[in-house]
Amino acid sequence: MANGLTYMRKTTSTEATKQLASTLAPYLHAGDVVVLSGDLGAGKTQFVQGVAAGLGVHDQVTSPTFNILLQYPGGSLPLYHFDLYRLEDPDELEDIGYYETIDGDGVSFVEWGEKFSESLPCGYLELSFTVDEDGNRHVCAQSFGDRARQLLFVWAKDSKSRLMKTAG
Repeated sequence: MANGLTYMRKTTSTEATKQLASTLAPYLHAGDVVVLSGDLGAGKTQFVQGVAAGLGVHDQVTSPTFNILLQYPGGSLPLYHFDLYRLEDPDELEDIGYYETIDGDGVSFVEWGEKFSESLPCGYLELSFTVDEDGNRHVCAQSFGDRARQLLFVWAKDSKSRLMKTAG
């Protein structure tokens, strides 16, 4: 269950989605986990691209669909980008080093993490992406656990994020 914090933001372009993401980067710490949910093409990888830019990662950030995990060590904080879409069994998480990575030295972004909700850490920030009929993306952010609540609170206070509080 969420800790009562829910924020929304509508973005009208790829660049606006990346800009929103870049405003999160300064507040991330090692061990933070961000779960990304939404249909294919909803903007999850674009969001990670924006965070990577905000962390100073110069590598090209791509979808990890076929790799399962892509690592970007070149920024102010290592960035780990998971895509669990192709996994079928929770035991496969052990094979890819999931638990060691999310407890490690960087921030982890996990696409399709809801497939294995029992394997999510106690605390994480969940970002849900939807696309409306006009192609606008709606990003809904919810916190789970104390650290994620703190993260969402400071991110929302950043005037550049333009997150709007909703009834949660």
